[in-house]
Amino acid sequence: MPQEYRTDDWNRYRMDYHNPHQAIEPPEREIAVVDGALAMLHKAGILPHTRYDHEKMLAFRRAVAERFEIPWTAITPRMQRLIWAVNAIAQPQTMIAAGIFCGNTFISNAGAAVGPGAAYTAKQLIGVEIVPKEAERAERNVRRIDPTGVARIVADDAVSFVAQFEGPINLLYLDADGAGGRGKGVYLDILEAAYEKMPSGSVVLAHNSANLAERLRFYLEYVRDPAHMRASVNVVFDVEGLEVSVK
Repeated sequence: MPQEYRTDDWNRYRMDYHNPHQAIEPPEREIAVVDGALAMLHKAGILPHTRYDHEKMLAFRRAVAERFEIPWTAITPRMQRLIWAVNAIAQPQTMIAAGIFCGNTFISNAGAAVGPGAAYTAKQLIGVEIVPKEAERAERNVRRIDPTGVARIVADDAVSFVAQFEGPINLLYLDADGAGGRGKGVYLDILEAAYEKMPSGSVVLAHNSANLAERLRFYLEYVRDPAHMRASVNVVFDVEGLEVSVK
């Protein structure tokens, strides 16, 4: 059986995708749920500890709410906090996020290292979006938070970009859709292109591990195989879910 962190309210915890900044539950509940997920990730050996700065996380959240143009998103407040916290704890020097639309998923990762909520210093944080118009919007959004250019967006196919990328990849975030009916199955293509560039201890985050589990079947089989990843945990505290793996 795969390792799993599942809350009893995962299918009742719902957000308005067009109102991403609306509070869904008391902050104490959100923190407790995310803390539970972090504890399991630590126990599985994916994270070195579970500590993160709550005030910096809220500073990041406020900046996104004030400065980002987000037409819609499926990243719930719980998921936003978890993704930010994983990055703040793991502190990847190089992070690549594939399939970032308007940049909200990207900054949920990158915001741990740049902008008002920065908790550490990174070398390069790259968001890859295949639709040029959306990549342009994402870049505009990111520049409002990070004037340094450490975080940046490129318009490209994630598989080819990662395959040509030089240097280590410490954290890989997957939320892309493949063309030609490939859909979320492209996650495995991206990971395989990145795999040899990921040092031991590198983390992979795959969104939609709950609601699109069937489409991600081959990807999930791959990361749950100890031959490929040391550990993998399916975090299901909303209807989308997030598979968190470590090499």
